[in-house]
Amino acid sequence: MLKEIRPAIVLIVGLTIITGLVYPLVMTGIAGTIFPSQAQGSLIEKDGKVIGSVLIGQPFADDKYFHGRPSATTGPDPKDPTKSVAAPYNASNSMGSNLGPTSKALADRLKEDVDTLKNENSSAQIPVDLVTTSGSGLDPDISPAAALFQVPRVAKARGVSEDRVRALVESGTQGRWLGLLGEPRVNVLKLNLALDAMKS
Repeated sequence: MLKEIRPAIVLIVGLTIITGLVYPLVMTGIAGTIFPSQAQGSLIEKDGKVIGSVLIGQPFADDKYFHGRPSATTGPDPKDPTKSVAAPYNASNSMGSNLGPTSKALADRLKEDVDTLKNENSSAQIPVDLVTTSGSGLDPDISPAAALFQVPRVAKARGVSEDRVRALVESGTQGRWLGLLGEPRVNVLKLNLALDAMKS
């Protein structure tokens, strides 16, 4: 019986070492050598301090910054751990809201967001990604239309011309990958850093 079990045990141990240890270490080493920034999480540093990642959105509430997509992620309520509360861009709890088209909570939130955006820029059509959440709730990008919609507010809050802010949006717009895949997009964190670096 040991004769039949021994090859199975050797195979399990061998495959565990190869697929559970050797392969991940080799792939991590290759990734760290070829794509060092991406392997470390595509982190963005400012003045030697990590301020975010190009892969995960973060909230910007100030009028002088561009705002990202709404986030539906939640976190534990500090007052009652059995409940959850809204925690925008909570990377440890990536998810959508799971609210359907008949949800009153979703309808109320959408109405409130649309009203706020209409007050901000009543002459333009509201881009859908400024009022809807992404599937992950962590989307770091917005559409060029969503960025251009916010130009008047940002320019006014910063006391600069809309043309200068619009030029930043256009220079920060990334096209489709290889001209085919994905949609044009603007990374909100990079755009806001470009705004801060812009000279008056």
